[in-house]
Amino acid sequence: MDEIALPKSLTEQTYDILLDAICAGEFDPGERLNQDDIAGRLKVSRQPVNSAISILKADGFVEDTGKRGVVVAQISSDQFKSIYEFRSAVEPFAVRLAHDRKPSNAEALSKELLSRGWSAVKSGDLRLQIQTDFEFHAMIYDWSGNETIAKAMRNNWHHIRRAMGVVVRQSISAETSWQEHQKIIDALMSDDVGSAENAMRRHIEKAQHETASILSQFP
Repeated sequence: MDEIALPKSLTEQTYDILLDAICAGEFDPGERLNQDDIAGRLKVSRQPVNSAISILKADGFVEDTGKRGVVVAQISSDQFKSIYEFRSAVEPFAVRLAHDRKPSNAEALSKELLSRGWSAVKSGDLRLQIQTDFEFHAMIYDWSGNETIAKAMRNNWHHIRRAMGVVVRQSISAETSWQEHQKIIDALMSDDVGSAENAMRRHIEKAQHETASILSQFP
């Protein structure tokens, strides 16, 4: 029997909104977060804002500087290097598992997602681009049938999408990314698992290189 899904608390909703804004680049690294201003814009009291900021601080997205108050944390190139090294090792393996464990309607599911991905690119909506990109990789994680892989990647995803936001805003990587997604799916659906693995590996390594190049511009 499934549990009843309870509505999110004000703190959880505030956290989601602030995290989305940070990942989308609406707050720059080092920018001060004014709790009163945020509370006014969201039409909530300071309590859920303060609680949400405490969680963001624990997750490494903001930091308390003392006199300047709470500011958006700098993007850590070392952290992203370790995440992408992990991804380049794990995600090609997830593709191999997905080849044998994907659902019977995998082709229809991937076709629909690829279509939404291209629509997001054409729309120019940064948040939608990042969301559909996550959905693509989450689809592969789910098809792998390996909960450890899926959980590990989801735990790191918010940090990944923050870096992706920087890359997407400053490059044309969104278009090439979905071309690469298409190659992965084409190989997977034609039972060419070796090509699918290699395509995923190249996709991750290219993303790592592009992300590192752009993050090197930050102090």
